[in-house]
Amino acid sequence: MASIKEFRVKHLSPAYFALVMATGIVSIAARDFGLPILATGLFAFNLGAYVVLTCLTALRSVRYPGLFFADMTDHRIGPGFFTAVAASCILGNQFLLMAGSLAAATVFLALGTVLWIGLTYTIFTAFTVKRDKPPLEEGLTGAWLIAVVATQSIAVLAALIASEWPQQLRLELNFFALSMWLWGGMLYIWIISLIFYRCVFFAFSPGDLTPPYWITMGAMAISTLAGARLVQNTPDAPFLASLLPFLKGFTVFYWAAGTWWIPMLLVLGVWRHLIRRFPLRYDPLYWGAVFPLGMYTVATKQMAAALELPFLAPLPPVFFAAALVAWTLAFIGLVSELLRKIVRPV
Repeated sequence: MASIKEFRVKHLSPAYFALVMATGIVSIAARDFGLPILATGLFAFNLGAYVVLTCLTALRSVRYPGLFFADMTDHRIGPGFFTAVAASCILGNQFLLMAGSLAAATVFLALGTVLWIGLTYTIFTAFTVKRDKPPLEEGLTGAWLIAVVATQSIAVLAALIASEWPQQLRLELNFFALSMWLWGGMLYIWIISLIFYRCVFFAFSPGDLTPPYWITMGAMAISTLAGARLVQNTPDAPFLASLLPFLKGFTVFYWAAGTWWIPMLLVLGVWRHLIRRFPLRYDPLYWGAVFPLGMYTVATKQMAAALELPFLAPLPPVFFAAALVAWTLAFIGLVSELLRKIVRPV
């Protein structure tokens, strides 16, 4: 039994923090829709999941450092480490919005920023200097956009904390949030150009359409949320007020780009599972598909409020229902997978 546990730690997916990302944003959406019991329950579950995954990841890095850092510099696996950044910042949002703890939110912002700096310059430097590199069609996946989500998650949390900090500190934090928002947008343009080129000009099989491709939409959704938070913070930062038309324009631009992806991803999903008969079974990567649905819900609701667009009001409830169903199905899959491994450890 001990060897089985060791095997699970050894091969723990670095992208498993997407579970915390997905649970956290669904919890925040439940809060926004006036469902405090559901929101609080998911918050408690999320905190436990974050602690467990942090301990397992730390244990893996100590016991299997070679494998751990080999994964970090792998073109297909490495970007999954950025889920730890986004998970930390999403949890920080929960602490501030639901527990009213500015101190905890600030700690998670600092943690997320440190992780972002370390992972960004480790992973992308390794990708640049390593000698043996995979061809584009093998090394590039939708998971690369988790780096954008991580960047924008810092912008969202920083902007949220800025509205609660003392007045004399708000200017600096809002500038930091704006800088991360702009950098995240630039990074998205770089990566999505490569992804679009890969999808259109290289052979594409059902196995290539992994669940993290939903991050193509999710990255734009969290960029929208960060933009909406910055718009809401304009009274506290004169330089943001001077950029207000730009902020509003790019927020709508991000939202429109994310919305464009939704029908495309649904059509590709039908092609993958119904036409090409690709089996639908639990994979930790599916949490990366739940997160965008919840994020689109919260982002659309916040953008509609910040930009005074009441005609968008029917969209958030629909996507909240979809996110809740997707989270439930992924959770059932997780429990079933855990039970299967307990009953038939192989």
